[in-house]
Order: sequence, then structure tokens, then C-alpha cells
Amino acid sequence: MPVNLHAPDPLLLAPVAGVTLGIAEAGVRKAHRKDLVVVALAEGSSVAGVFTANRFCAAPVQVCREHLASGAAVRAILINTGNANAGTGADGLARARRSCVSLAGLMGIAPEQVLPFSTGVIMETLPVERIEAGLPAALADLQPTHWGRAAEGIMTTDTLPKAASRQVQIGGKTVTVTGISKGAGMIRPNMATMLGFVATDAVLAPALLQPLVKAAADASFNRITIDGDTSTNDSFVLIATAQAGHAEITDLASADGQILQAAVFDVARELAQAIVRDGEGATKFISVQIDGGRDEAECRLAAYAIAHSPLVKTAFFASDPNLGRILAAVGYAGITDLDQALIEMHLDDVHVVTQGGRHPDYREEDGQRVLKQAEITVRVNLCRGPASVTVWTCDLSHDYVSINADYRS
Repeated sequence: MPVNLHAPDPLLLAPVAGVTLGIAEAGVRKAHRKDLVVVALAEGSSVAGVFTANRFCAAPVQVCREHLASGAAVRAILINTGNANAGTGADGLARARRSCVSLAGLMGIAPEQVLPFSTGVIMETLPVERIEAGLPAALADLQPTHWGRAAEGIMTTDTLPKAASRQVQIGGKTVTVTGISKGAGMIRPNMATMLGFVATDAVLAPALLQPLVKAAADASFNRITIDGDTSTNDSFVLIATAQAGHAEITDLASADGQILQAAVFDVARELAQAIVRDGEGATKFISVQIDGGRDEAECRLAAYAIAHSPLVKTAFFASDPNLGRILAAVGYAGITDLDQALIEMHLDDVHVVTQGGRHPDYREEDGQRVLKQAEITVRVNLCRGPASVTVWTCDLSHDYVSINADYRS
């Protein structure tokens, strides 16, 4: 069961002017399942994205990078679930490009104006014929209110769809930011293993979109981990349709730029945390906060060492306050001049470690009380500087093994 996560209310997902979404059942892997999504964008829209750091990246990732680099104005996004089209060589590239050609032909646009995305099983041939057959139904279904249905149409092992929406005032106009994501396993920063699509009707200078999507990813999807595995298909896309009617934002540091950035960050963080809450087999949502670092880089080293550790995560699943495992992870994180005699650690409100050793007032029953909660915060202070970083993870349960052992069944 997901940890304090509920299906989004479609009525609370505000439409974004200039964006319509259509969903179809194409039978990519299984029959009678929403597995094909088309997102149509109005003329004048700008699109930017960040993608997986995995060098064995999927065919659609390669094609997306090519199409974005071409400078063509993106008018459509094509997403299929059930098949990742990764580890498929030249044939996979040809099939990804063919899907773009097919959608472009139906929409009267150029193939370079289509961005393809795939998620699902790796190293299996993409059934592009089924995708092509499903495109007319997806196009016929295009509606501005279909964000919730689109969130369902990109799920793989997710137990719930993931969507979020915010509205803010800029220049006297209402500006909307709405997005969807998918992911539940094979999740690690750089990027986190997921698909994420966020759109806004803000009027934003196109040159600002790439730095904004990178900053949003770093504040959200690049701060989550479930199992430490970086996928072949990670993609996070930001769309700006420029239809809100306010004066163009030309500087993200301006007052209007900061309002928009905060809304985009809020949506991205909610989507990223939803992925962790829906982690495969997860029973607990864990925030790992590292304070007192010399810089954010060493804080991230310590945070991810804790969040990736199978020993830490299995202890949390069992509600076992075997908290020395956390100290061990900090110790091997790669901070070579770390002074262990300075370390402080809290588990929620419980002061567990002081000056590198067990706090004299710490009682194991207090640690167990915290570990039985569904939401837990681990705070470690390195006591060496002003930097802080928080990442989000979950526990590691028996069900995680079962889900991934049976994934292709």
C-alpha cells in the first residue's frame, strides 16, 4: 500500500491553456489497459527537458534529445507504457522514429515536432504497430481536462496515478502549473527513474525553460531514491504555452520569475514525493536531512549513502532501531576528512547520537516508537559548515523483492 498517498481528484487538476491530452488502450503489453497518451501543444509553446544519466539510455530518450536539439517547435508528446524500448539497438531507434512519423502525419506536423517517451520492460521489441493503431483513438480523446486519465495512462508498477496542480497570480493574471508523473521502482537520482511532465500557461522567455526544468529536477526528482537503480528512460519535461496573458518573464530572479519558479518547484516536489510514497513494497516514507556540511555536495554524499543503504532500509521496514547502520553509512559516504566526534543525529524528536556516540538519554524504545510511524525524519548534523540537503526515500520490504521477481510475469 502507498504511504499516505491518494489518487488525485481530477476536479483539482487545473487545465493548462494550450494543452490537451488524449488516452487510448493500445494493447502495448496487456489488453484493456490505458497505455497510450498523446499530449498536444498549441503553437507558440516552448519545451525543455532533462534525461537519464544512464549511458545505456533508451531509444526514445535518444530521439527526444535529437528533436529538442534540432530547434523544431514541439507540438506533441507521445507516451507509451508497457515497453521501455531500451536495449533494442538500431531497430528500437527506428521504431521510436516511426512512431513520431505516424503521429506527425495524423496531426499535420513534422516528425521532429514530436517527442516520444516509453516506459516498461527493457530489451523487448516495441510493438510500434499497436501504437500506430491506437493513435486515432488517442487523438479523438484529446481534452484539456484529461490530466487525471493521462496520469493513469503512463503507470507501470505504480499502484496509484500521480498528478499535482497549482495556480498563482502573475501580473494580475491566473497562471496554472499542472503535471503528472510515474514511477515506483528502479528509482535513483541522476535523474530519478521516472517520467514527469509539467506544463504551465505562463509567458516565459524560451531561453529560461531549460534552466528552470534543470533547477526543478534538482529540487525534486533528483532528491529521491527507492532502490538505488538509475533507469534507462528517465525523463522530466517542462512545457510553457505562453497563454496566460501576462507580460513575458525574462528573468527567473525577478519577482514574477520567483513566483513561477516556486509553483513549478511545488508541483515537481509533490510528484517526486508521490513516487517515493508509492515505492514498490514501501510501508514508510523517510526524509533524510543532512545539516552542517561544508557544501551541498558532501551533504548529498551522506544523504544518499543513508537513503540507498539496504541495511538501513530493511531495519526501517522491521521498525528495528539498529541505528548504527545510519552512522556506518555516513562514515562510508566519501567525506574523507569527516570528524566522527562531531556527529549529532536525531530520529524525529529523539536525540540518538551526540558527539559521535550514543546520547546518554537515548532509549531504544524511543527509537522503536519513531520507527513504527509511517513517516520518519532522520536528521544528521555533520557540524562542519552551513550547508543542508534533504532527500526522500522509503523502506525496503519483502514485497519489493516479490514485485521485481515477478515483474515480467
